[in-house]
Amino acid sequence: MDESEFYNKTVETLDRDNLDTLIDDRVCYTVSYAAEHSPFYRDWFRAHHIDPRDVRTHEDLLTLPIISGKTVRENQPPSTPEFRFLSAAPDDIFTIHETSGTSGIPKSFFLTYEEWLRYAEKYARIFSSQGFRKGDRVVACTSYGMNVGANTMTLAAHRIGFTMIPTGNCNFPIRTLTNYRPTAIIGSVFKLLHLARRLTREGVNIQDLGLERLVVGGEGFAQEAREYVHELWGCGIYNTYGSTEGSMCGECQQLAGLHVPEDLVHLDIYDPGMAEFVNDGECGRAVLTTLLPVGAKCGTLLINYDTEDTTSVISRDQCPCGRTHMRIINPQREAETVWVHGAPFNRVDIERGVFRPDNMQYLTGEYEAFLYSGQNEHETIMRVSLECEDPDHCDTRQVRDGFLDSFLKGRPALATAYADGSFKIVFWFTKIGGLELHNLKGRPKRLVDRR
Repeated sequence: MDESEFYNKTVETLDRDNLDTLIDDRVCYTVSYAAEHSPFYRDWFRAHHIDPRDVRTHEDLLTLPIISGKTVRENQPPSTPEFRFLSAAPDDIFTIHETSGTSGIPKSFFLTYEEWLRYAEKYARIFSSQGFRKGDRVVACTSYGMNVGANTMTLAAHRIGFTMIPTGNCNFPIRTLTNYRPTAIIGSVFKLLHLARRLTREGVNIQDLGLERLVVGGEGFAQEAREYVHELWGCGIYNTYGSTEGSMCGECQQLAGLHVPEDLVHLDIYDPGMAEFVNDGECGRAVLTTLLPVGAKCGTLLINYDTEDTTSVISRDQCPCGRTHMRIINPQREAETVWVHGAPFNRVDIERGVFRPDNMQYLTGEYEAFLYSGQNEHETIMRVSLECEDPDHCDTRQVRDGFLDSFLKGRPALATAYADGSFKIVFWFTKIGGLELHNLKGRPKRLVDRR
């Protein structure tokens, strides 16, 4: 196997027994470090009658309580005078970051320079597994600011040796592509869709740009959306999943799930009711724990942190790419999941119906869905708004029927409720720019519960 396909082959290909031993060593050190350096965890251990010396293995983490983003926000200003998750001396802090704040007050995170290198290594491993090499030129349509993604990707590029073109968004001049001839673009599904439409309007043949791959990150997406973007751009697409909390995972060229860097972040799956951990293959909430190499420092560490994203473990066996670190399915945001008549569905499920191949001859891919209460307490209405290339020539019946077929398939409870009229789905078709989300700032919410 080509050495260039790995960034840190020794660790990435450790056999399971040795990998688990390394993880246990780091769990033990991380918990000890938290007890000594984190005001929050020092009190947390005491309040829950936990002796940090008893936490020796990753299985021991299963016995500890769960914390959440709410816990972090309650232990920083303005709720408390100090940042109680800060776990290093102020002189050791290299940068300060905040989350996007889409689910409340932004959470603050403090990073030492050592952490920057560890974050960058996670992305370097992902990029290497996706075929990035020295000499690649990559357009990064990811925001450079208080979040960590774009900056750590750039540092990872330096470590591998490829060139970053840090546009920060997809509104860059077309000459960025025609003059610099990038080999890859990093961005969300919808940024890539917007860019493709703009290139087409300006008479640029996308297939002539010489792009070799796209990296999609920042949000979950449907396989149907992935296939449509692949058709538009004509090159491979790889998925990444990351957060300020440090949960950087990514697909390798085998496209067999996202590899978790198990030596740097421990991931368990809790059941959706947050009552117990689940077995591999079962869906639940991703719960992560920062793993520190023995002797390392950390500005903000997390133990049993509920990411509020749902996923499941695909396998802990060796991947055909040679990596032994476990693989998970593409996580979905729990905040983007709603319940109707006792059945859950996610924004990504809506997306599957939108991006049916026979629908996309009429649609742009932009959509939003709203849930409303009906005329009685047993009735729910979902309005699906779809943006059309040309509303006057859109086969609305075909789009509606195709959407319903995809959305209701495999969901007997929702299909029954739709059939008996207690769950109504109505459609609204609009011209380009006609959706509500186009008038809002920040990350758009595509599934909104207004009941």
